[in-house]
Amino acid sequence: QPQLVESGGGLVQPGGSLRLSCVANGITLDYYHIGWFRQAPGKEREGVACISSFRGTTNYADSVKGRFTISRDKALNTIYLQMNNLKPEDTAVYYCAADPALSDYGCERTSAKYDDWGQGTQVTVSS
Repeated sequence: QPQLVESGGGLVQPGGSLRLSCVANGITLDYYHIGWFRQAPGKEREGVACISSFRGTTNYADSVKGRFTISRDKALNTIYLQMNNLKPEDTAVYYCAADPALSDYGCERTSAKYDDWGQGTQVTVSS
């Protein structure tokens, strides 16, 4: 059973940067797509970025392209979300999630495909 633990959230000014981490215990990243999602109060959960299981291909929401980067360190079983040029509209609780994927045709940012979720970390962008 995967156990996902996020960290790295906090308060940052507009234009600033944060790096979120997701430690994925109990799984091998070669066999799971990992996604980063966010949910702001009163809004639906949004798939921000994902990285595919074997090939490590990435997929980003248009709202974060060019500003956010998803990456992973398989030796540490950790997935990162580097967030640059943050905007107030990026304020949300950010979650990582795992989708078992024994074949790799690329990941999708659809939350229903992901079985296991972390507890979330709050990101607040405000001056």
